[in-house]
Amino acid sequence: MKRFIYLSVFLLCVSVLQAQDFSKYERFAFIQSGDTLPYRILLPENYDASYEYPLVIFLHGRGESGRDNEKQLSLGAGALFLKDSLRKAFPAIVVFPQCAADDYWSNVQTVADKTGKRHFYFVPDGEPSESMRLLTGLADNLFRQYKIKKTQVYVMGLSMGGMGTFELVRRKPGMFAAAVAICGGADPATADKIKQTNWWVFHGDRDETVPPEHSEKIVAALKKVMAKVQFTVYKGVHHNSWEKAFAEPGLLPWLFSNKK
Repeated sequence: MKRFIYLSVFLLCVSVLQAQDFSKYERFAFIQSGDTLPYRILLPENYDASYEYPLVIFLHGRGESGRDNEKQLSLGAGALFLKDSLRKAFPAIVVFPQCAADDYWSNVQTVADKTGKRHFYFVPDGEPSESMRLLTGLADNLFRQYKIKKTQVYVMGLSMGGMGTFELVRRKPGMFAAAVAICGGADPATADKIKQTNWWVFHGDRDETVPPEHSEKIVAALKKVMAKVQFTVYKGVHHNSWEKAFAEPGLLPWLFSNKK
């Protein structure tokens, strides 16, 4: 029995390691003015440098910050784009930058009360964070390195990356055909600046880390300015709403169907 248990555990570990094999994502670092932004990039199968491909930029959450150039691929996001069926159906260049541990994608202020609960206050303007400055530089640089379909440029993000998604679209007007923001948020006053991009916003209604009101407010503001926005709220789901969002069979078909 013990041998059977050990064998089962071993096979499970092998299965997990195989499922998390991100070696197809090449390692790079974008350097600007002496500052560095690590990133991983997945090129389409049978990549042809003379052909134009859609571009997807994915922004991770706070827990995946750092400089190891690995953690940003976790939580199912990196695995999503490795699915053979999706790679064949939607050949694209997929980029996962990694935010520094002492920084934030978006220009947001956080206040913790005496219970430890955090409250977010989004800044509608002002200078970008260092990581956002590097990110906008990387976004521009990718067009110099690769042939990209300018009509099919997309950004996705979860939690802190969901907040960063709203801000990146605002800071790069006209670049993104569609955006996916999961359990994030933005200042409703910025809706008019991001209305040209098509949106799909996700949130769990029991999220206590980033309360769903942050998505509700920006979605309401986007609808007010006649933007194209879908809003999916998962009942009984906490902060891990990305798990259900990544399992949506229509997520990537919807994303790649959008063109400028």
